[in-house]
Amino acid sequence: MAVAFFVIFAGLTKTIIILIKFAVIGCGHIGKRHAEMIQRNAEATLVALCDVAEKDKLGIENYDVPFFKSPEDMFLSGVDIDVVSICTPNGLHATHSLLALDAKKHIVCEKPMALSKADCEAVIFKALQAHKNIFCVMQNRYSPPSVWIKNVIEEKVLGDIYMVQLNCYWNRDERYYKKGGWKGIAKLDGGTLFTQFSHFIDIMYWLFGDIKDINAQFGNFNHEGLTEFEDSGIVSFNFLNGGMGSINYSTSVWDKNLESSITIIGSKGSVKIGGQYMNTVEYCHIKDYEMPELPPSNPANDYGAYKGSAANHHYIIENVIDTLKGRNTITTNALEGLKVVEIIERIYSLKK
Repeated sequence: MAVAFFVIFAGLTKTIIILIKFAVIGCGHIGKRHAEMIQRNAEATLVALCDVAEKDKLGIENYDVPFFKSPEDMFLSGVDIDVVSICTPNGLHATHSLLALDAKKHIVCEKPMALSKADCEAVIFKALQAHKNIFCVMQNRYSPPSVWIKNVIEEKVLGDIYMVQLNCYWNRDERYYKKGGWKGIAKLDGGTLFTQFSHFIDIMYWLFGDIKDINAQFGNFNHEGLTEFEDSGIVSFNFLNGGMGSINYSTSVWDKNLESSITIIGSKGSVKIGGQYMNTVEYCHIKDYEMPELPPSNPANDYGAYKGSAANHHYIIENVIDTLKGRNTITTNALEGLKVVEIIERIYSLKK
């Protein structure tokens, strides 16, 4: 796809920018975030919105584009679409991805890519048949500490990796799990690791690769009546590439999020990246290494009563455009999205 072309007249040259046309399925918090980032990008245009709810109840009155009550209606309407952002409940991601691929559209899929490895494989197979791209949303990769530690690991600055500990302690209470919503319902939500913490499992996989020898225990301390699954867990494992790891997580923290952190112990040093959203380097002590000054991290997505991960969605839209225009490659590809789902599926298979 060409980036631009030039029109020459009267001795003047004018650059014509070709816009990438986006539609958004699912107009909740994340869907509106996608729509906003699309509209802010000079090389993108929002051409359609879709949701099962009534338009006047969604808070999307500022978007003057066609609105549809179903993806099927949108694809049959004749609206010219290049890319579909899928921002629906987790359990519908695979269904809506397959519909978009049947319509020969590229996909931006919010995490998780699906709720099973089998569904991810079906989506990937369809994308290969349709010759379309799948962009998986894992925006925490763009945070400055994530970019920095990726380079540290790839260059083996820490030496051999001995131990990795991932801690995710958040608040998700009755303010979040509202009656009539999809969150907390197993077939639509999937569970705490899918909805809250898949970003951080993605970072761990991105840095250290796959895991084996998984052991886990789960608890539900204060979410009876709110969710159909656990609110807390302790998971231990070994990395295929060497070293051991653990994930400790909970959504039972009172009132507000506590932290999302990763601690890495290597043969040449140790690092801890913490803060509420793994956005601050709290400790760095590495042999013959001086910690560089990092750019500031973007703030967390603020949803009122609770907060989510870093507000990095504009990088996702930029990567889609750069990839489709041949300037870059996909930041998080479909196989990586599948691996995160598969790791969570293997952990949850240990539930008794």
